[in-house]
Amino acid sequence: MIEPRTPLPSGVPPARSEEGRAPLPVTPGTGRFLVLAGVFLCAACGLVYELELVALASYLIGDSVTQASVVLSVMVFAMGIGSLAAKRLRMRAAAGFGAVEAALALVGGCSAMALYAAFAWTGDWGGSWAGGSRYLLVGFSLAIGVLIGAEVPLLMVLIQRIRRQDPGGAVADLFAADYVGALVGGLAFPFLLLPMLGQLTGALLTGAVNALAGGALVLGLFRRDLTRRGRWTLLVANLLVLGLLASAAALVDDFERAARQAMYGNDVRVAVQTGAQEIVLTGGKHAPLDLFLDGRLRVSGRDERRYHEGLVRPAMDGPHARVLVLGGGDGLAAREVLRFPGVRRVDIVDIDPGVVRLARNDPALSALNGHVYGDPRVRTTTADAFRWLRGPHTPYDVVVSDLPDPGITASTKLYSQEFYGLVARVLAPDGRLAVHAGSLSSRPRVFWTVETTLRAAGLGTVPYWVGTGAPPAPGGRGHGAWDRLTGIADGPDRTLDGTRAPGDWGFLLAGLRPPLAEVVPWEQERAAERSRMTGLAPSTLVHPRYAD
Repeated sequence: MIEPRTPLPSGVPPARSEEGRAPLPVTPGTGRFLVLAGVFLCAACGLVYELELVALASYLIGDSVTQASVVLSVMVFAMGIGSLAAKRLRMRAAAGFGAVEAALALVGGCSAMALYAAFAWTGDWGGSWAGGSRYLLVGFSLAIGVLIGAEVPLLMVLIQRIRRQDPGGAVADLFAADYVGALVGGLAFPFLLLPMLGQLTGALLTGAVNALAGGALVLGLFRRDLTRRGRWTLLVANLLVLGLLASAAALVDDFERAARQAMYGNDVRVAVQTGAQEIVLTGGKHAPLDLFLDGRLRVSGRDERRYHEGLVRPAMDGPHARVLVLGGGDGLAAREVLRFPGVRRVDIVDIDPGVVRLARNDPALSALNGHVYGDPRVRTTTADAFRWLRGPHTPYDVVVSDLPDPGITASTKLYSQEFYGLVARVLAPDGRLAVHAGSLSSRPRVFWTVETTLRAAGLGTVPYWVGTGAPPAPGGRGHGAWDRLTGIADGPDRTLDGTRAPGDWGFLLAGLRPPLAEVVPWEQERAAERSRMTGLAPSTLVHPRYAD
């Protein structure tokens, strides 16, 4: 006679099978597929978090190589810690995996907003690694890495929970799904999430997908492994995470506006994210116009005329019928070129059509550049300058290199020996090249490395300095008071430090035949020569030498 089964008290998990496992609500084949699908989605989300941290850190702090190295190395290290920590959760793998995914969704989804907020409201715009944004970056890298590292050991237990198989085969299945998911996440970030949603909303959406994938897998497939209290706790935790991410997404536009005001002031007129960079334009009516590219002050209405005159005018002393401007999509270098009679054609090659469009259509910026894009002599090309120079071109009398600072990793190749070799190919025999090479007061090594690189490419050079305040001191050391004003600033490419310092620019005039030093004012050349540094090696594509 079979005795009736006594009902289980509330909160007690159901009886185990003869193998010590609660039965699954689906067949083993379906369960295995669902686990691998969860691995795929979680891996895609994890890689998006990594790429989002690298991209945001490169934008906020600069030097993408350093930021990528820090984020990735810290995360890989933390993944090892997470794998070891997950050993303690193996007996409760389902509950542990659900908790890990909920935490990862919250931390990873909110990481971009937290970093951006710290950057905007603490005023940490560069400098040493003591900045708060950098500590926060390392902290998020550690936390996300630990949580990602805990996933695979727990998933290994769960997939074996469905059907016992050879450990090597189970690991192969998990890693195959993991790597394919990483591929999809790695491609989705630059081609889908970043251009369509931006960094903040993209990270929040990724967190929501992560929470849904982890919660659905545990509550749907392994719910019988949890007590009733455990199921409700995990459900409430995931709902709270989703609610927080949804609330943040609803407020993200207001957050961005407030953060921009904290960074740029209250007179932000234009803020747009192009495929190449973020463009912000401030002032223009009752305040000087400022143009920021990826958070760096590229054009300041207070001193841009002195900068562009210093860059362009010495190179225009000689034949100048055909002029090439590399960079300079704002049209301000072209404005100075067109002041000289005899100019028949000006070609502007800029990588970002958004800058050109803004310089053409924005009333304040187009007025500042003298409406150069309405001049029929001006032609524009959207292209990477390095790639464009590799094609066949009619020689130019003057080439103006109005490019971002060489200390920025993305610009390093545009200050390489190979790049200047390509420039030399498009120069007429008596042509001149004008190069903005950074600040002599704060970064003399960068400046003289550019000069060494030009000479290595077979070009003669004349250095000169334009600025206010004390000129560079002998031996490459700037004047103390000047250094306190500028910090790491270097003219249009300087980052904000809470105040707007006067301009300090180092330029180089170069040519296939040594340019006449007489075209550069003697005191400007002498001021540059006082800081000369010797024994420097040229910068090449395979050995860049501009890192601060």
